[in-house]
Amino acid sequence: MKSKSVLAKFIVILLTSLKSFSQEQSFSFIPSAHLTITDNKTTNLIFPFSVQSIDRGSKDILVQQPGGTENIVQVKAGKLNFEQTNLSVITIDGKLYSFIVDYNKQPGQLNIVVGNNDSLVNASTAPVSLSVGYNEAAMKSVAEKILENKASRIKAEKRNKVKLEVNGIYIKDDILYFRLQIKNKSNISFDIDNVRFSIKDQQGSKRTATQEIQLTTVYNYKAFNKVQAGSIASCIIAFPKFTLPDSKYLLIDVLEKDGSRNLRMVLKGHHLECATPINE
Repeated sequence: MKSKSVLAKFIVILLTSLKSFSQEQSFSFIPSAHLTITDNKTTNLIFPFSVQSIDRGSKDILVQQPGGTENIVQVKAGKLNFEQTNLSVITIDGKLYSFIVDYNKQPGQLNIVVGNNDSLVNASTAPVSLSVGYNEAAMKSVAEKILENKASRIKAEKRNKVKLEVNGIYIKDDILYFRLQIKNKSNISFDIDNVRFSIKDQQGSKRTATQEIQLTTVYNYKAFNKVQAGSIASCIIAFPKFTLPDSKYLLIDVLEKDGSRNLRMVLKGHHLECATPINE
């Protein structure tokens, strides 16, 4: 009898804990847009930002990104009358777009602009600003103007007599420009293998998975290659605009080719929010 009483008390405690847990937790859901595709025509999805990753629910749908573009995804049916599946796309601003995909011999639209509000719009009636590509000449003009201005250091990191500085963050036509400078005070040239920008979760519990999203550059002016001993080099790197919540930070990595003097810098959301507007 005593064991039954203990078991009953345990069940009551368990049910009470589950009820309390369900009341404390809150969830939100991302709606999925409906997409129909066929096997003999290609559907073009145009996103507002460069695409970071694509995941298809099954091999029955074929997905590719056309060469020379970063914000277009082409979708086609791999076989007739496939079973309903899904498609997930993540853009460099960290936003997830979810689609439920069905077969349709005659899809209603083939060229679709995906809006920031997850809506699907016929590309022929969509605003031009959401269309393909960026104006390289305009971005070059902005980059030249930034380098003409006086540098305004935001943050600096140093390693073995090599210093990385962010000497300004600017905004123009929904594009963020980062002004970077490397000072090499050593007697050995600094050969640069890669400059990488990524968004990462703040360090939480060791048992919590962290996510890192690498950003895709839309323009790089005077890209870093080699910084000679005792010299200074500057460049401008541009991305589609983005912001950072308190739970994430921007990581800038400059990697030395065949060397160990790798530089790393962390920027927070407040650094981006103070971006300087570039006027005509």
